[in-house]
Amino acid sequence: MASILRRGERWQVKIRRDGYPPESRTFDRRADAEAWARGQEGEMDRGAWRDRSSADSTTFHALLIRYLKDVVPSKRGAETESLRIKTLMRDDLARYKLSALSPLVLADWRDRRLAVGAAGSTVNRELNIISAVINWARKELMFAVENPVGGIRRPANNKPRDRRLEEGEEVRLLDALQNHSGEKLRGDGKKYRRGTRNTWIKPLVMLALETAMRRGELLALRWENVDLRSRVARLPETKNGEARAVPLSSGAVAVLESLPRSLHGRVFPVTADALKRAFERAVKRAHIEGFHFHDLRHEATTRLAERLPNLIELAAVTGHKDLKMLKRYYHPRAEDLARKLG
Repeated sequence: MASILRRGERWQVKIRRDGYPPESRTFDRRADAEAWARGQEGEMDRGAWRDRSSADSTTFHALLIRYLKDVVPSKRGAETESLRIKTLMRDDLARYKLSALSPLVLADWRDRRLAVGAAGSTVNRELNIISAVINWARKELMFAVENPVGGIRRPANNKPRDRRLEEGEEVRLLDALQNHSGEKLRGDGKKYRRGTRNTWIKPLVMLALETAMRRGELLALRWENVDLRSRVARLPETKNGEARAVPLSSGAVAVLESLPRSLHGRVFPVTADALKRAFERAVKRAHIEGFHFHDLRHEATTRLAERLPNLIELAAVTGHKDLKMLKRYYHPRAEDLARKLG
């Protein structure tokens, strides 16, 4: 039987029952205290009681820290997921106790993210992380908490981007990534440095344009998996979970041959965050609007489609599993198709 005692202006409930840990909670109103006690005892009577103390005392921020330490390092794309988790940790959402995370709270977070310009696809990826973290807490840590992600409306994913480099943009971009020596004077007399000090970014971008490899694949590429004689780069793990071999054009081989190497090291010893920042700064310096790193893959795939009109062959190079998605890079002219028909 629960005991309810007056403590100053508040009401304290204590429940003690054999086979269960002692439970206590304080409320502003006696009616709330009685309702909570009835609910707890009813669950005990039905054998459905769960210990909610961990969910009541743990913030989402604390759970994210633990997930970042215990789970993320073993996942593919760990660097990218770490960046997304750190974004969540800086949001007010992270201050909530796990027991207070509700569909209403998440819906408010979703609307705030969209209002500041986050793309629907970005918000959906962050929702996937929130859901994964909470499910991990429920299954692995035995937290008595429901997953609120399934209770909200997800925003529509953005249409696939089709941004390509326009005339002159590639030259300006690569120039902005060049490590120019010396400094120049601005109009106000202050010195500034042209290009970037990170000498790995320019060849990485050039290889992306030659191979259509994804950012994660480029960052994970190791010299032991590169065979310049056979002109093949082997990727043991890719986004779709399957290994693949990427044929290297003569341009790609030239880029790789120009790099210093360690036989058992990464081809590009750069973090995902360093690449992101350097690329964004270069795009800004080159005065290129609305161009993201992933757009390099679209640009490269479109160029490859002109040389490999067979979709099966093109998919073997780019790693696309969905030929419907790949078809948007294939733009044959009607005149060329007419000649093939005879």
